[in-house]
This record gives sequence, C-alpha cells and structure tokens, in this order.
Amino acid sequence: MSRKLARERAFMFLYSLEIQPDDYILQRRLFLDEWRLSRADTDFFDLIVTGVLEHKAEFDQEIEPRLIGWAISRLPRIDLTIMRLALFEMKYLADVPTSVSISEAVILARKYSDEKSRSYINAVLGSIERDSALAGRKSTDADEDDNDDNP
Repeated sequence: MSRKLARERAFMFLYSLEIQPDDYILQRRLFLDEWRLSRADTDFFDLIVTGVLEHKAEFDQEIEPRLIGWAISRLPRIDLTIMRLALFEMKYLADVPTSVSISEAVILARKYSDEKSRSYINAVLGSIERDSALAGRKSTDADEDDNDDNP
C-alpha cells in the first residue's frame, strides 16, 4: 500500500470522528478492521490522526482568518478535515513536502467535496504556505542581521 492510501484512510477516519466523536478506541478498531492497512501504513495513519486531533485548535486558528466571508463553524466538515490534515503534514512532517500536502488535499477535495471547496482549500493552504515561508525567511534574515553585529 502507500502513504497516499493511509492519508485517505486517515481523512476518512478523522471525518467520521467529526460526526461521532465518542469511543475513539472502538471506532479505530472497527475502522481498521474494515479498511485494512499494512503495518507501515497503519503507523502513518495513526501519526496523522493523533497529530490532527492534538493540533486541531491550532489549525483552526490558522484557517479561520483566511476564510473570506466565512466562519469556520459554517465550513463543511469534510473541507475542514481536509485542511487540518494538510496543515498537520505541512507543519509537523518534515519528510512530506508542503507542495505534496497541498496537492493531496486538493485531490481529496476533488474526490470527496466539490469544485468550489477545492478552490478555497487550495487558496487557504497556499496562503498559509506563503506566510510560513515569509516568516521563516524573516527569522533567518533576523538571525543573519544579529550575526552581522557580532565581531
């Protein structure tokens, strides 16, 4: 199997937790009984699921200001789940390029949502990527400026 499949299964499970958040352990067991994954893919699945759940509030704070004319509470849960998953990968999985995370989010949106959603998911994630790149550049530039002052 592949990370792509594990990512899609993680998305499906995270979405199901949005609908029915009770009894995580039982739901995980039943889900993985139905949607079998290899050991390596199960590890990646678990990494994504636990990471998204741990950082959900953080991700929502990054998403909401970029929703022009929308409140996060009004977003379709499918779209929100896709963006949270992509943000986890973008911020916490160094071995997954940001462009891959965004591309995979758009692919999930194409499969599980609609054209309008696909566009704003891409726009929101792209905005976060640009802001993160600028912030990284600024901190690097500031570090270099600090070093210029030292003999």
